[in-house]
Amino acid sequence: MGSATERDMTHEVLAQLLAERTGQDLSPSRRWRVETALSALLRESDATTIDELVAKLTSPFGCPLSSRVADALLNNETYFFRDQQVFDVLAKSALPKLIAQRQDKRRLSIWCVGCSTGQEPLSLSMLLAERAAMLDDWQINIVATDVSHRAIDVARRGVYTPFEAQRGLGIERMIRWFEEVDGRWKVSPRLLKPIRYQQHNALHAPPMGSPFDLVLCRNVLLYFDKPTRQQVFSQIAASLADDGMLLLGAGETPVGQTARFAPVKDLTGFYCLGTPDMPEARPRTAEVPARG
Repeated sequence: MGSATERDMTHEVLAQLLAERTGQDLSPSRRWRVETALSALLRESDATTIDELVAKLTSPFGCPLSSRVADALLNNETYFFRDQQVFDVLAKSALPKLIAQRQDKRRLSIWCVGCSTGQEPLSLSMLLAERAAMLDDWQINIVATDVSHRAIDVARRGVYTPFEAQRGLGIERMIRWFEEVDGRWKVSPRLLKPIRYQQHNALHAPPMGSPFDLVLCRNVLLYFDKPTRQQVFSQIAASLADDGMLLLGAGETPVGQTARFAPVKDLTGFYCLGTPDMPEARPRTAEVPARG
């Protein structure tokens, strides 16, 4: 890049692009990775610097490139059973509770927000498949969404490099649920069957499949400013069953953001519809109008 002023202007253009396309905030703490994230696009677009790439974005023919730049700037970091302790709580407490509550309907609907390349919904699918005896004749629906079309394409294929497959998976699960094909690991069709992948912006109206019994929105809200987080909370609240649960990431909380959610007793990181004074389920009302 050029001078400090030019760098600031370039980052401002990229920040505006990312915000318009995804709602995410390209904060100063994230700007260190811009050149690395866009390095492949630099080569493909015959640009030698980020400034040249940004100049191409402002041309009349820059629209397709704009989408690819926004996609490249997203952080799609993920791996199987990320934060193992969370999945232990899911397996031992949260899922059994939901299953007990749904015995009459024998249906379980889950929304994974910001699913990236699919490892989180596949981890959930494994947990449920490994409890097949408890879920005989149940209808299991996992809606997995991400704003990145590239990530969704990877997730739909369900094929991972050895490094990606080994991150978070023990050898027993790899052998049970994956097949090695041409040096890569292909997930079992059984795990993919209950999952519907969809490109979707969390700021927009919830995807089809609601009301959801469980919504996972982990390490997504970190990239939004407060008003945007409030809008995401509103969309999730609109999608959640009255007695459903929301699971957030370790560094995320509705406290100080919205009064729509209250902590679930004895389940760290889980929240239900309600307020701190009234944590039981309550009717939902819209806080922020849906966009899109």
